[in-house]
Amino acid sequence: MSDAPVPPARSLTIAVAQPSCTAYDVALNAEAHAKSVIAAQARVVVFPEHSLTGYQLDAEVVSPGDERLAPIVAACAGTGAIALVGAPVPGPHIGFLAVDASGARVAYAKQHLHGEEFDRFVPGSAPAVLEVDGWRLGLAICRDTGIPEHAARTAALGIDGYVAGVVHSGQEVHVAGERARRVAAEYGVWAATAAFAGPTGHGFDRTSGRSGIWSASGETLAEAGPAPDEVASHTFQRPE
Repeated sequence: MSDAPVPPARSLTIAVAQPSCTAYDVALNAEAHAKSVIAAQARVVVFPEHSLTGYQLDAEVVSPGDERLAPIVAACAGTGAIALVGAPVPGPHIGFLAVDASGARVAYAKQHLHGEEFDRFVPGSAPAVLEVDGWRLGLAICRDTGIPEHAARTAALGIDGYVAGVVHSGQEVHVAGERARRVAAEYGVWAATAAFAGPTGHGFDRTSGRSGIWSASGETLAEAGPAPDEVASHTFQRPE
């Protein structure tokens, strides 16, 4: 048998999802996440910040071994997906759980907190990359995307795409796209942002939705609408 490295996959389908969310109800929200994973039929499905609990800063931490994640694990097993799920994670941090057929792990902790987040959470210490089939995805959560240093440090790790989960108000509907296009222009990478849709905690009575995917040249490749339970996806191809 050859020990030669396996070349990266020629294509990667990525989806951004904005499932319905019931405050604090991890079990019910996990079911909604599973439905989004199945609907997406993508290799990577990205979810908004705090998607598993709602933007409730007093929600209990969700550990990677939490049995309530089982529907997402099962959906990933059935579709071959990796789900990046927003949740309060041990630390405590505001984090991404990477969920696949084998279970869950903490993939990233938000580095740039703001406001009341400092009362509960500890900032993450370093940028992170999730490698999927040879594609390198730089990870970001909400305010991270507005900090140029975060994009610079993440891009320095060598990335194909910049992937984020966010919560924006209804008045900030254009923010995700503006930030994604700025990163694309600066570093020549594509970007994907999953944005919360529907009401959630701490004053977000109306959120932006409009999760999207943008090319390295800033073109909008896919975009969801403002309502919960929408999914948008795109397949990236490596050049010949």
